[in-house]
Amino acid sequence: MEFSGRNQIEEKSFKTEAVAGVTTFLTMAYIMFVNPEILAVTGMDKNALIAVTCIVTALSTIITGLLSNTPIAMAPGMGLNAFFAYSIVLGDKVAWPTALGIVFLSGLFFFILTVVGIRKRLVEAIPRSLIYAISVGIGLFITFIGLVNIGIIVKNESTLVAAGGMTPAVLIGLAGLLAMIVLENFRIKGSLIIGILLSTIMAIIFGLVKLPSAVVSMNIDISPIAFRLDIMGALKGSLMGTIFTLMFMDMFDSIGTIVACSYKAGIVDEKGNIRKIDLLLGIDAFATMLGAVFGTSTTTAYIESGAGIEQGGRTGMTSVVVGILFLLGLIFIPIIGIVPSFATGPALVMVGLFMMKEVVHIEFSRLDEAFPAFMIIIMIALSYSISTGLAFGFISFTFLKAVSGRIREIKPMMWGIAALSVIFFVV
Repeated sequence: MEFSGRNQIEEKSFKTEAVAGVTTFLTMAYIMFVNPEILAVTGMDKNALIAVTCIVTALSTIITGLLSNTPIAMAPGMGLNAFFAYSIVLGDKVAWPTALGIVFLSGLFFFILTVVGIRKRLVEAIPRSLIYAISVGIGLFITFIGLVNIGIIVKNESTLVAAGGMTPAVLIGLAGLLAMIVLENFRIKGSLIIGILLSTIMAIIFGLVKLPSAVVSMNIDISPIAFRLDIMGALKGSLMGTIFTLMFMDMFDSIGTIVACSYKAGIVDEKGNIRKIDLLLGIDAFATMLGAVFGTSTTTAYIESGAGIEQGGRTGMTSVVVGILFLLGLIFIPIIGIVPSFATGPALVMVGLFMMKEVVHIEFSRLDEAFPAFMIIIMIALSYSISTGLAFGFISFTFLKAVSGRIREIKPMMWGIAALSVIFFVV
């Protein structure tokens, strides 16, 4: 009886992790199409970029799951890919193979910082109030992305953003969101997946999404971009500033995401420190180097992992499932491509809602704690950049503690974080 009961528990746990993995995959599957679209402006082969995006995401995420046993997915980072394409290649007129060399070196330096333990101390130096603010800020950021994907929020020349019209796509997205809310209210597992599938089916019925002409595609060729990076060209003195800028961006993005997801998944000890933080940060750096070798921009921890965590994902099994689905996506791109952004947008809104819960832990009664946390929350969302929001918060925290006569509350490494934040803005 005891053996049978243990098997039932293990089977239930596996189902939960599988559902979590599918949920994370569906909320970040857009990267298979968005990342190639952004990087293709550099002259890189788009079909090869689609394949490489799937391969790098799959390998990095599976490695994360197997080595760290955490439900965190890795993929080419949004924002980081735009910096690669529009700032480095198009803006600075750097050839894309050299730009890939820059990505590789930024990951290498990142890895060195991890090995010597500096990155771990950077994370542990961040005050708890700011850690909670990071989670809330990223939650607000993800909510904004979700609302944009649905079409509820649109661009406006006069007010920057505005409410969109009630188009069929928006109504279907809202129906999916409503379904998720109702199912979540009744604590039904897989609520986000069900909402996404419901929206997609409705989109097909109303003719907003066309069924693919083919089920599978075996035309996989990564040779136009794989193993083409130019490391020696990236070592030129004039590009060192670009290397460190990319490193700082990746550092703040990955730290913010790993911290937020780890706390949400309960991957912390009794002192509040993240378990296996060195390993997670090391894998993050390795993933960046791996991605550069295959031919894509900086690979980093993905905040969409929070969707799977909310569905019960707690172990590396969730990450392995995500990785396997991306490998399958490499073959079934025609089918996966029919899931519209307005169907996955509601899931991001729900993840944002879940992450906002941490706001109750921020000590708003003290200005030197409240203002830095507030800056992180607001600036992550309004600047559309996790790294920018963190930099604002770190600088203001250190400044306010110093002028308030509470210098002892600033850990030595926090001074270094504030200095790096200043350099981030200057560079």
